[in-house]
Amino acid sequence: MIKVTTALPDARPANWVDRHAPASLRPWLKLGRLDRPTGIWLLMLPGWQGIALAGAMRGERPDVQLLGLFALGAVLMRAAGCAFNDIVDRDFDARVARTAARPIPAGEISVRGAWAFLIACALGGLAILLSLNLLSLYLGVASLALVAAYPFMKRITWWPQAWLGLTFNWGALLGFAAATGGPAGITLLALTGGADGALVPPALPWPAVLLYASGVFWTLGYDTIYAVQDLEDDALIGVKSSARRLGSAAPRGVLAFYAVTLILALCAGGLAGLGPPFYVLTALYGAHLARQAARLKLDDPMRALTLFKSNTLAGLILFAALVAGAWRG
Repeated sequence: MIKVTTALPDARPANWVDRHAPASLRPWLKLGRLDRPTGIWLLMLPGWQGIALAGAMRGERPDVQLLGLFALGAVLMRAAGCAFNDIVDRDFDARVARTAARPIPAGEISVRGAWAFLIACALGGLAILLSLNLLSLYLGVASLALVAAYPFMKRITWWPQAWLGLTFNWGALLGFAAATGGPAGITLLALTGGADGALVPPALPWPAVLLYASGVFWTLGYDTIYAVQDLEDDALIGVKSSARRLGSAAPRGVLAFYAVTLILALCAGGLAGLGPPFYVLTALYGAHLARQAARLKLDDPMRALTLFKSNTLAGLILFAALVAGAWRG
C-alpha cells in the first residue's frame, strides 16, 4: 500500500466562502462546492470548447452570450451534482478525514435540505437548457442518466474516473449543439425525417464527437491524479478508484490517458479543418499534460492536488487553441 504522509482538507482554509460569506450561507455554498471553484471550471470548459469548435469550423469567434450561459449552467449543475453525490456518499464521507467536515456528515445540513438545494439548482439549470435548441435539450436530458449513476460507480468499478469523464465532458457535445442549432424557437421545429419517416434531431459531426472523447480521457487523467489524495482512506473503506487500481503505475497510466487525450484533440481539429494556430497551442496543451504526469508522486497528496487544479489552465489552453483555429491563414 502506498503510504500517504499528509491529510488534506476538503478545501483551503482561506477560501472565499470561509473568509467572506455570511455564516448562515456557508454550509449551503460548501454543499455546492463554491468554496472549491476548480470543479466549476472543469465542468464549464468542455462546453466552452464545444462552442469554440463550432465557431471555428465556420471561421467565427465563439458566441460570448452562449459562453456566459454555459458558465452559469456549470455553476448550477455542478452544485446540484455535488449535493447529490454528498447525499449518496454521506456515510463514506463521514469516515474519510478529507470529507468528514462536509455539511451533511457534519450535521450542518439535513438530507431533506440537501434535496431541496439540489432541486433548486437543477431547476435553474433546466431554465438555461430550455433557452437552447432542441438537440441541446435532448443532450441535456440524456446527461441525467450519467449524472445519476456516477456516485455509485466507485462501488462497482475500479474506473469511476472514466464515468466522470463521460459525465463532465458531455458539455462539449451540448456546447457544440447549442452553437450550431440556432435559437430555440426555430430549431425546435427544425427536425429531419428518419428512414421510417419519423422526426429525429440532427446528428453531431465527428469533430464534436472526437472532442468529447478527448475530454473523457482528459478527465480520466486528472481525476486519477485527484484520487491520489485518498489512496489510504479509499483502501480502508473499500472505495474503488483508478489510482488504487493502477497503484505504482498511476503516473504512467496518467501519461497514457493524456497521450490519447492529445491524439483525439488533434484528430478533432484536423477533421474540423482548423488553422495552424490550433496546432501550435495544442502542442502547448500536450506539454502541460505531460508535465503533470511527470511530476505526479503517489506519496505527495499536496502535489497531486496542485497538479489537479492546474487543469483549469490546461483546459483554457485547449479552448484558446480552438478559438485560434478559426484563423486559417
